[in-house]
Amino acid sequence: VQLQASGGGLVQAGGSLRLSCTASGRTFLNYAVAWFRQAPGKEREFVSAIRWSGGRISYADSVKGRFTISVDNAKNTVYLQMNDLKPEDTAVYYCAADSGVGDRARLVLETSRRYEYWGQGTLVTVSS
Repeated sequence: VQLQASGGGLVQAGGSLRLSCTASGRTFLNYAVAWFRQAPGKEREFVSAIRWSGGRISYADSVKGRFTISVDNAKNTVYLQMNDLKPEDTAVYYCAADSGVGDRARLVLETSRRYEYWGQGTLVTVSS
């Protein structure tokens, strides 16, 4: 499984961006997909996740009300709509997907240990 993340860029504070994560070879229908981010000098942190089957969605407190995760199964793509961006949102954003089976797939959506497949990352820079 290969994941391709895109959509990053430079935006002013208060602006919006939409990130995309496209999978090759399968759909996201029965799997969990998440976005994580890593700012310079900081550890990677959870942003949002979705498991379409079962209707589960999770957001980090820092992005609730501003970010929205969604899935287009026909396009094998997960989106992260980011509104009202803040300078502290500046980071490389990574999408990740689990395998849908095994012990790892039973872990909570918010832990990176759940996810076996990772995209290459896309840089989001928010200027003040």
